[in-house]
Amino acid sequence: MTILETAKITTKGQITIPNRIRKLLHLKEGSAVAFGVSKEGVLLLPCEVNAKSPYTTKEWAKIEKLAAEKGKAHQTTAAAKSHIHSL
Repeated sequence: MTILETAKITTKGQITIPNRIRKLLHLKEGSAVAFGVSKEGVLLLPCEVNAKSPYTTKEWAKIEKLAAEKGKAHQTTAAAKSHIHSL
């Protein structure tokens, strides 16, 4: 591996990627990078990050239904659990 540039780590653990490396990897403001560790050292790779919902469409429907019922009270925890399971 050829070392092209060096950088110092700040007290917050941050580094500035040298301009030459940014140009080589086509990195611009807002670009995402991935880090990896190998026997040779640390790898810095350009990557693409895609947002993915943690909930399915069915789960979102349940959440929206629960949100619409805000303020509804149940007399017992069993009644509340029963209501949630029925959704």
